[in-house]
Amino acid sequence: MAVPGKFNTLSISRIVDFGVYLDGGESGEILLPMKWVPEGCKPNDDLEVFVYFDSEDRLIATTIKPLAQVGEFAFLRAKAVNEVGAFLDWGLEKDLLVPYREQSVKMVAGKSYIVYLFADPQTGRIAGSSRVERFLSKEAPSYRPNEEVDLLLWRTSEIGYMAIINNRHEGMLYASEVFEELERGQKIRGYVTKVRDDGKIDLCLQKPGYEKIDELSERILGLLKTNNGYLNLNDKSPAEEIYSVCGMSKKNFKKSVGALYKQKIIKLTENGIELTGKK
Repeated sequence: MAVPGKFNTLSISRIVDFGVYLDGGESGEILLPMKWVPEGCKPNDDLEVFVYFDSEDRLIATTIKPLAQVGEFAFLRAKAVNEVGAFLDWGLEKDLLVPYREQSVKMVAGKSYIVYLFADPQTGRIAGSSRVERFLSKEAPSYRPNEEVDLLLWRTSEIGYMAIINNRHEGMLYASEVFEELERGQKIRGYVTKVRDDGKIDLCLQKPGYEKIDELSERILGLLKTNNGYLNLNDKSPAEEIYSVCGMSKKNFKKSVGALYKQKIIKLTENGIELTGKK
């Protein structure tokens, strides 16, 4: 059975002048219009397609990849608003409806919003909701420290950025550990630093711990070599200056410098660090 709002692998049941019909199982045949049919297709070939409803609420298939599918969060722009709700651009010919009851704030055409895509339990129709909290997982997170995750930046707070993790949970990127410009709706890779006893999740943008130190130490060594063996930076330097020069947090800079110092590759001076000549 084909699942609306998702990618499906369906086989071609017959070819007609205006496209191909795909075997949707219990959903019946589903049309893939000719403009999206890959060249050289023949009956019984399998195609990966996205299945959704057209303007007449009939199931239709496309090979176009939408910006999100059912079960995912996305940052989408509202194209139009009418008495039914807001219509958001999700990359397909038919826009995504966000009914008024699913809007956390009244949507305005031209603005972008974080929404969750879901299928109506009764009709199966695909819709969006900006009531994000309702769709975040209530299950206890099982992330491991240092685990790499996908992040969607959701909103800002006084201490940092709230991010949606792997389309399931929310976590915090602390402003004190972020040294680059971030924007709401931005998709980035990050790392879990800690899952707290209360289930809250701390995040960072650089892999924490000593696993990253070798790579970052090499970066510092490279900078030293291109600056005549000296950098005017130390553990008292402002975090913003360290990030501007080295592209890393002050915490990782201190760990990397410490590792190099223990190996006697560098020495510490009053105002910076200097190569010893051992590497």
